[in-house]
Amino acid sequence: MKAEKIRGIDLADLQRQVQDSHEQLFRLRFQMGMGQLEGLKKYRNLKKDRARMLTVLNEKVAAGEVLPPAPTAKAADKKKKK
Repeated sequence: MKAEKIRGIDLADLQRQVQDSHEQLFRLRFQMGMGQLEGLKKYRNLKKDRARMLTVLNEKVAAGEVLPPAPTAKAADKKKKK
């Protein structure tokens, strides 16, 4: 995915895509650990795409765009206690 295309995505979707790519990388690392090396090229490309997404995300945050509030562990614990 090109950086120009990534810049066109809004902040919430970009953050969701970064999380999805993180999960995919985890699965691919697990598969490669099991000896299934078919996904090596996909793994490398996914790492590069994720790095581009994180770069654009950081650019947007530095430019002053506001991230949607992410639920924290403390807030989730407070809800459970009530």
